[in-house]
Amino acid sequence: MALYVYSAAFFTVIALWKWSSGWKSKLPLPPGPPKLPLVGNLFDMPSTFEWETYMKWSQTCDSDILHLNVAGTSIIVLSSAEAANDLLEKRSSIYSDRQAAVFSARLPMVNELMGWDFTFGQRKLAKMIPRRKHRRLFPQAFNATAVRSYHPKERAATHELLRRLLRDPDNVMEHLRHMAGDIIMSVAYGINVLPQNDPFIKLAKDAVHTLVIASVPGRFLVDTFPALKYVPEWFPGAGFKRTAKEWRKLARAMIDSPFAEAKRNIVSSRRKCPNFVSVFLSKIDGADDKEQQEQSVKEIAGNMYTGGADTSVSALGTLFLAMLANPEAQKKAQIEIDSVVGAGRLPNFDDEDSLPYVSALVKEVLRWRSVTPIAIPHFLSIDDEYKGYRLPAGSIVIPNAWAILHDATVYPDPYTLNPDRFLLDGKPNPAVRSPDAAFGFGRRVCPGRHMARASVFIAAVSVLATFDITKAVGEDGQALEPTYEYFSGLVSMPLPFKCSIKPRSQRSVELIRATLDDVD
Repeated sequence: MALYVYSAAFFTVIALWKWSSGWKSKLPLPPGPPKLPLVGNLFDMPSTFEWETYMKWSQTCDSDILHLNVAGTSIIVLSSAEAANDLLEKRSSIYSDRQAAVFSARLPMVNELMGWDFTFGQRKLAKMIPRRKHRRLFPQAFNATAVRSYHPKERAATHELLRRLLRDPDNVMEHLRHMAGDIIMSVAYGINVLPQNDPFIKLAKDAVHTLVIASVPGRFLVDTFPALKYVPEWFPGAGFKRTAKEWRKLARAMIDSPFAEAKRNIVSSRRKCPNFVSVFLSKIDGADDKEQQEQSVKEIAGNMYTGGADTSVSALGTLFLAMLANPEAQKKAQIEIDSVVGAGRLPNFDDEDSLPYVSALVKEVLRWRSVTPIAIPHFLSIDDEYKGYRLPAGSIVIPNAWAILHDATVYPDPYTLNPDRFLLDGKPNPAVRSPDAAFGFGRRVCPGRHMARASVFIAAVSVLATFDITKAVGEDGQALEPTYEYFSGLVSMPLPFKCSIKPRSQRSVELIRATLDDVD
């Protein structure tokens, strides 16, 4: 307790200094919840499901832009697509540096203590600048054209998912995690994962889980009072230091272990299929800055799992919940699939343009339960003005994707799953905004979004083509209603739920088993 009291007193002085030396524009700050003297909204900040609290504040204040003051740190929350587009898209040059947001706000638990500064969302500004050119590696490997080369792997991993669901229909989330890990380990490192208990998938799962926990604003006091990172581990109240020490080991192992395995495979020629690591290591062979470039390749490969695994699992987990919430949508999707694909084969990527309802269903899944309800913060590098408000330089800018994707003026009855909202006369309706907010904003939009969309589509259409997803039945013979509860974190993940997954027909079983012939 003494630690907290002394820290609060010290940072109260800092807050007073920031306030007294701040920009004195005559324009008011955006509205927000009432602020206490000195500490501002420090004690108002939610530690779980913060996107819902921000949305309520926005509604209460009747404003799509909010201002919070957390012990001297200025925070701007954007709750509409209009505000996000006006600031993060049209003025991206002064809002695009989310690394600077981390540098300014420090986020010492994640960035400095846990060692996650290698990710695109957390890398320190000082470390990122000399490697700016290497950030082009990711777009080169994952643009809309390049990701087509990964379709065969995504389809193969989806077929493995179907086989796993056929053998063991009671562990949906575990099967989804295996599929996501299978795709990323193959595409990034050229590693074929084990069918059960793969060590690389487990390591990455454990490491990313700590990131998801620690990235929630307000979860650790050291993020508000960065000086706490200097206290020794034995000091009362410094348990977070011991936690961070253990979590740091996971973060380092997550990027070091699979990269080392990929290099061993390259040397021994055990893996002939091209992958990100092998392709880009071959390009830097003999370069003067080979060591630095190799480090960049290793970190970017680590980013692939960090950015793609849990997000895919969350989206596909939501798909299963969506089918329980709206069985009519499942039937409509299956009728469309049957009419286009038929009973003689499994769906493929080439079918997507002929499946508008299934495509609309995937969009609605991404909108209905946002994978990342709060996008990674951006940073305002200079003073700005918007809608008659002053936005101070140095503000952390948080896009509330949840509020944007649940805007009733854009998506009527937003909490109801309704794929038809994206259609008009059975065709895509361009007048309805696509749920692109699920992938971020401005120059910092998720670079892996094309691969993510492809993975979710092929898995969704393949599962719906072969299985019926219904509510589980209890011992009393009554249907078990899911809670539709989610884990609160950087990635919002469905909590474990029960459902019944059964093949639609004997022909479905035969098609699934026939995919074994395609396995290497």
